[in-house]
Amino acid sequence: MIPPPALVMLGIVSVQVGSALAKHLFDEVGSFGTVALRLFFAAAVLMLLWRPSLALLVDRDAWPVVLGYGVILGLMNLCFYLALDRLPLGIAVTIEFLGPLAVALLGSRRWLDASWAVLAAGGVVLLMEGGGDLDFVGVLLALAAGVFWGLYILLGAALGRHTTEGNGLALGMVIAALIAVPFGVADAGTALLEPWVLAAGLGVALLSSVVPYTLDLEALRRMPARVFGILMSLEPAMAALIGLILLSESLHWSQWIAVLCVVIASAGATRSAAPSRDEVGALS
Repeated sequence: MIPPPALVMLGIVSVQVGSALAKHLFDEVGSFGTVALRLFFAAAVLMLLWRPSLALLVDRDAWPVVLGYGVILGLMNLCFYLALDRLPLGIAVTIEFLGPLAVALLGSRRWLDASWAVLAAGGVVLLMEGGGDLDFVGVLLALAAGVFWGLYILLGAALGRHTTEGNGLALGMVIAALIAVPFGVADAGTALLEPWVLAAGLGVALLSSVVPYTLDLEALRRMPARVFGILMSLEPAMAALIGLILLSESLHWSQWIAVLCVVIASAGATRSAAPSRDEVGALS
């Protein structure tokens, strides 16, 4: 049996390899087309896997949460892929990760938690100043994706209270796909129907959504949520490493330090967060 920490790390690697594969699709179908393929196939696979009852959509308590979750999920993916088209993978993920970090620090009044926020802010300054000019629009899009990621975590907690297993996730993914697919069709047109593009889109969906969600659900059954959140804090560093290996996206030494600052701040904030607070550990 695979140890829970290994499941989490496999999930992180899967997500970032999926992002690298997605970036290879940008030249063919653009960022809109790529995110449309990812969400469409992810929705299809999750619906087949969980077969949720459509009664959730008419449940007065559940449907607003499912709808909001799907909208946020769609907007988060759109913003992230638009940012990824303009920024190196490691930098895009590091900036986006400020959203979960903010959730971990939300409402805290302790000096120690303030120090994590300062460390993360220092990392952002290093990121912006190190190794050449970053695309300003790309940075704003990554920040927007981070905001949506933070909202996604908060809504994900509500979704867990109103739905069971992966039912809410599957329906939320359908709503996200309904948001993204029209943009993808308008931008990429018939290029989306090329057999190799469809195969690559399915690969992105599996690597970025289906596989990591499945691994993380299994890991969370066998380990404390806080430990899961600390391990998830390694995601920016893994993104930078995958970007270097698969995309040849080298970072300046100060940008590597910046990534490390955000990783340490996220792990520290997650470790010291109050037990009732939402964990940083949630997927993009």
